[in-house]
Amino acid sequence: MAQAATAPQANQDEFSGRMRRMGNSIWGKLIRYSAVVLALFHLYTAGFGSLSIVKQRSMHLGLVLFLIFLCFPTSKKRSSRLKMSVDSAILAFVGLALNLYVFFRFDLVAMNSGILNQVDLVVGALLILVVLEASRRASGWALPILMTIALLYCYFGEYFPSFFKHSGMSLYRIIQYMVWSTEGIYGLVLGVSSTYLFLFILLGSILDKTGLAAVINDIALSVAGTTRGGPAKVSIIASACMGTISGSAVANVATTGTFTIPMMKKLGYSPTFAASVEAVASTGGMIMPPIMGASAMIMAEFLGLPYVRIMQAALIPALLYYFALWMVVDFEARRLNLPTLKRGDAESFFSVLKKRGYMLLPIVLLVALMVSGRTPLFSSFWAIIAALVLTSLRKETRLTPTKSLDALEEAGKLAIPVASSCAAVGIMVAMTGATGLGMVLGDGLIAIAQGNFYLTLVFTMITCIILGMGLPTSACYIVVSTIAAPALLRFGISGLPVHMFAFYFGILSVLTPPVCTASLTAAGISGAPPTKVGYKAFSMAAAGFIVPYIFMLSPQLLMVDCTLLDLVTKVPTALLGTASLAMAVVGYVKARFTVVERFAALAAGILLMDGGTITDVIGIVLLVVILFINVKRSKREGQSVSAVNGGTGA
Repeated sequence: MAQAATAPQANQDEFSGRMRRMGNSIWGKLIRYSAVVLALFHLYTAGFGSLSIVKQRSMHLGLVLFLIFLCFPTSKKRSSRLKMSVDSAILAFVGLALNLYVFFRFDLVAMNSGILNQVDLVVGALLILVVLEASRRASGWALPILMTIALLYCYFGEYFPSFFKHSGMSLYRIIQYMVWSTEGIYGLVLGVSSTYLFLFILLGSILDKTGLAAVINDIALSVAGTTRGGPAKVSIIASACMGTISGSAVANVATTGTFTIPMMKKLGYSPTFAASVEAVASTGGMIMPPIMGASAMIMAEFLGLPYVRIMQAALIPALLYYFALWMVVDFEARRLNLPTLKRGDAESFFSVLKKRGYMLLPIVLLVALMVSGRTPLFSSFWAIIAALVLTSLRKETRLTPTKSLDALEEAGKLAIPVASSCAAVGIMVAMTGATGLGMVLGDGLIAIAQGNFYLTLVFTMITCIILGMGLPTSACYIVVSTIAAPALLRFGISGLPVHMFAFYFGILSVLTPPVCTASLTAAGISGAPPTKVGYKAFSMAAAGFIVPYIFMLSPQLLMVDCTLLDLVTKVPTALLGTASLAMAVVGYVKARFTVVERFAALAAGILLMDGGTITDVIGIVLLVVILFINVKRSKREGQSVSAVNGGTGA
């Protein structure tokens, strides 16, 4: 069986175009062992107790900034990636020194009622600038530009028109709020990055070194490989499962795509279709419990809910998303009459579990501990310990000292782009709280939508998608949830559906052209034109784009005030709605749809997603009529083909 690329390696490849390649030079070794120190720091504090809030976060950020400036050059020029520049070395040590100053000084400032001296002000100002530059190097220009606008808005607030106007903040107050408090750079968002988020990344890195990705691919192949559209369905299952160890759509593509895309092409799928399936499936891995990436962990902190509650809420929508994609693949396989894999080409499910199923136990332990009420930090720590013990049982999975260092190094490097984004976006969160912008923007959004709930949802979706084209997923979610969520909350909806709505579209933005990183990565593996893959994947995900609207109209699908009766009545109609939308996307079930039938299938899907009894009945009747007409036409076309073949002696 072909060995898939590893998840951490795939994640690293996402940034490799910008990262320095220092090899075994002194700088290369410094980067390697600094990443190891970062990983060991988090492993130690997880097992023996975290430091106080700001000490934990400042040490985390100091090590992250040190690594960012050593790993990412000032510009994208090839020559700058092959040597260490003086400015990068200086900024690396400055970033570390500034955070060490905060580490030792913060408690004294807090005891002195937050009063700052001149050195504190200079350190605070420099730290803001260093964080913005670090986020530019790691994530591009969009995030630092947005954060700079947020800082300017804090200072020049009295000059803004209409409801945007506020009294303004002095430079002293801005530095005090952004640096010397737990509301800005060292706020809640960085807190997530500095604790259990890193542990999840480390767990994924360790599991990957043992070959878990290959086990997941083999299990998916044994389950769906011989069904209609089998290779594409293997991609769906494998990518969904990879969501348990990777929080990156691009990493999921590179991990499972190196195996599934060639397999799909071999059996007759076009390169564009194969890449599109993988891109859409891999993006869904970011919304599949239990890990789901940084955004879900930040959401739990924002809402003050246990992380297991976020997992519960995400489960049904994630299954609806994958069901929609499954049906698109199934209908497309019917339309193209694609072949399937032979039974001998896939190892049996029980054979895979018998040989290597034990490698899944750390994930099972992780979920079991969180469901039992343990914290994510506790759960991830013991899942890591379990992984280390289990991998030592067999020689082929045992982590040698070199492999262990590699896993620690990869975890450290994978964490730095997320951590820099978390630090920078803390400025936005602090700005909305200090100026009251979140509340007034909520009123403004409702005014633009003229109080219409559905228009407000659409505007929020558009905001997510536009921001997601330039921001990392976690940063996109944070910005949208702090700005647009207040508007939706005014309609009387609880916080969980609102934040989940922003969370979904922040993630789906990676499928939206022109900046569709998941699609571009899949295109590189398949050899298909990137533009074609981008638009094909976007159209294939159309049914999945409706899922957030379904749970906004039926919050019971998020387990909000949900009874068993709600699940029995709403889940089946939601499944029918997504299947109907998939029919509209593909335009085929037993025979090709007419234009009218496609619009009718779209209408049926929208009616079924509403959640009301009357709309459900109308949607079901409409769907039955469409299927009846389609099956009848299929029989007529089959009879016509038989008649033609009989008349020609075929």
